[in-house]
Amino acid sequence: MNMVTNELTANSSQLTAQKIWPLLEEVSDPEVPVLSILDLGIVRGVAIEGEQITVTITPTYSGCPAMSAIATDIRLRLLAEGYNRVVIKNQLSPAWTTDWMSAAGRAKLEEYGIAPPVDGTATGHMLNLFGKETAVRCPLCKSEHTHLVSQFGSTACKALYQCDDCREPFDYFKCHA
Repeated sequence: MNMVTNELTANSSQLTAQKIWPLLEEVSDPEVPVLSILDLGIVRGVAIEGEQITVTITPTYSGCPAMSAIATDIRLRLLAEGYNRVVIKNQLSPAWTTDWMSAAGRAKLEEYGIAPPVDGTATGHMLNLFGKETAVRCPLCKSEHTHLVSQFGSTACKALYQCDDCREPFDYFKCHA
């Protein structure tokens, strides 16, 4: 038996979901590389059955083109650790919501220059209870004096806004309820 086979056997005999979650933290979203797939909240579960690892993921919206790249990246990350029996399962229901994003993920978005989702705004451009438009804060200058330019930004899950103070355009990660 070679060294790789011994290593695989050692990994499999002690395989637990707790070993897999930290590895998934290292898998980045291909569209927003500062976010891990855990920051996004798209990993719904990790199941271990014998030596098989099943990772269940939910797309940020159905038809998201990044999902196949994410599935490949998960598989490659786990293969790099010697786990070769990996199943990636897509789960569409319940639908992903921005509520599943981590607080750290929201902060990383803003640091990267993308306005994070504003709680309670399913479309990202709604009126609050008092008839006032919900403010989307500029990630660059932090002003709340912004306006919607287009419901679609650099990707379908983002809208394009512009800051009225610094005049810079920026993406807003749209809310999904």
